[in-house]
Amino acid sequence: MSPLTETVLFVFSLVALGYLAGLTGYLRPASGEGISEFAINVAMPLLLFQTMVKSDFHGVAPWSLWGAYFTAVAITWAVGHLVTTRVFGRDSHTGIVGGVSAGYSNIVLLGAPFILGIFGPSGFEVLSLLVSVHLPVTMMASIVLFEMFGRGAGEPAHPLRVVTSFLRRLFLNPLIIGILAGLAFRLSGAPLPELVSRVVDALANTAGPVALFAMGLSLRRFGISGNIRPALALSALKLFLMPGLVLGLVWLLGLPPLTAKVAVVAAALPSGINSYLIAVQFNTGQALASNQITIATASAVVTTSFWLTVVLHVFG
Repeated sequence: MSPLTETVLFVFSLVALGYLAGLTGYLRPASGEGISEFAINVAMPLLLFQTMVKSDFHGVAPWSLWGAYFTAVAITWAVGHLVTTRVFGRDSHTGIVGGVSAGYSNIVLLGAPFILGIFGPSGFEVLSLLVSVHLPVTMMASIVLFEMFGRGAGEPAHPLRVVTSFLRRLFLNPLIIGILAGLAFRLSGAPLPELVSRVVDALANTAGPVALFAMGLSLRRFGISGNIRPALALSALKLFLMPGLVLGLVWLLGLPPLTAKVAVVAAALPSGINSYLIAVQFNTGQALASNQITIATASAVVTTSFWLTVVLHVFG
């Protein structure tokens, strides 16, 4: 078995173990929520803090990276919306859920440990640059859409409310706090105290396996209940159209090989939980979002291996 195949199987085995723990009742649903909270609120922010403090970002092209990735996000999001509304005849609210499902990658719970396992710390440095923008952009888009379509028909969206809601959620987000704190400490030039460094390293090192296990527990909570055809269509957009677009764009822009590979693999990841949370906010499309997350994640065991093979062939 090749090291690449072994790493992919290792990552998704941890997801499968989390799913089985929930399926068999070995862990209660409340345990899953607690593990997810630890991964997102403690371990992953400290991993990002550690990366910002210690990493060397020279040679990474952030503007080209962001341009290529988010152009693909916008196109895939729009296609997902149109497929949901025009092909499957759903309303505009459900179309928003479909768009988010098609264009939003799970780059935190699944992406961070996956990229670390495949490309190591240098790859995670590139992913950190993507995470730092991915969260604010998708958060802002979600808030704007909710303000535009999630309220009463005669109730307009208020720009001030949109901005204040965005800023509040942004600067209270643990992942953003971890990134900003790490950048601030880096700019200060002060050395990280040995005891603090050991604590940060110990907790940050748990981020990968804990996040993957928590992802599996989350899948068990969502499950599959109808809406199979649209969920399959949106999963195909997420797992094939979006990484294909990113591949073409990073190649045209001439991004460095490692940056290009991380961008394509991040785009090839299955959908994140944000699509389900938006469905809950809109009170529509919950089953569609749930099914799409589950189907895309299960399919990603095969599709991510395909895209990894492609990027290694194209970029070396």
